Amino acid sequence: MEQLYQCQNLDEVRGQIDRIDRALVALIAERGLYVRQAAGFKHSRDEVEGGKRVDQVMRRVERLAGELGADSALTAAVYRTMIEYFVADEMAAFRAKAAGD
Repeated sequence: MEQLYQCQNLDEVRGQIDRIDRALVALIAERGLYVRQAAGFKHSRDEVEGGKRVDQVMRRVERLAGELGADSALTAAVYRTMIEYFVADEMAAFRAKAAGD
């Protein structure tokens, strides 16, 4: 991780947190766009639910959390929630595609 900016007051701390929140939300939005694209390449419900892929992602982010100094339990919880939502969203896109076929 890069060296942290040493804030001089609470307003600076909040400004840095706001900057990070904006970046996180932008990345979540971008991830969602790719998840929706992925639905177009999948041919079955099992592919959409992707248990093996979910396991791979979870192992990777847990390893990254350790490397980057993030709380591994928090990281895992955030990713489980995010993946659960994205799988549901992808499933809806998959069903819509199947209904249109």
